[in-house]
Amino acid sequence: MSVETTEKVAGVVLAAGPSSRMGTNKLLLEIDGETVVRGAVRRAIAAGLDPVIVVLGHEAERIERELEGFGGECRAVVNADYASGINSSLKTGIVNLPATVDAAVVMLADMPFVTADMIASLVERYHARGRPPLVISDYDGVNAPPMLYDRALFPELQTMEGEGCGKVVVRRHRSEAEVLHWPADKLADLDVPSDYEQARLTLR
Repeated sequence: MSVETTEKVAGVVLAAGPSSRMGTNKLLLEIDGETVVRGAVRRAIAAGLDPVIVVLGHEAERIERELEGFGGECRAVVNADYASGINSSLKTGIVNLPATVDAAVVMLADMPFVTADMIASLVERYHARGRPPLVISDYDGVNAPPMLYDRALFPELQTMEGEGCGKVVVRRHRSEAEVLHWPADKLADLDVPSDYEQARLTLR
């Protein structure tokens, strides 16, 4: 008889930025038949994250329409201060997590090469190693999302200043972290039109 874990891990998908370098809202571009933001949320849900909090900002209403059909598995929240930077969106996501959540995986919506299996592996490592404070992704020496933060670190995430997306907290607790290694090409995100064209061709 298998024993199910009781730890509940949520997702925080950061999808608030203005896409200024892309020239259009990159989260509404299509890759392999679905918009970038919808693909990110679908992979988060497929990895077992529950609930998935999607933090919106720029063109929030347009992005929220893309999330229709996910039902109770996904909830959108708006960061009115999104223009101040990614830290404010991360804080918005963390503060909107339910009290029943033991940890959260923080993702960027514009990293289309991050798979559901990669996200699920973070959660599996968290369960297997007795709830470490951090499970981080390493791309050939570069630490970047997705990152899993135990609830014990939520207060630090909510008060941090400086570098974006929890990097200060990661650096502070790096010695306590579990690390998963991924190929460097999985790190690619969508900043400029050429990034999108490359991703569209690779993932079609």
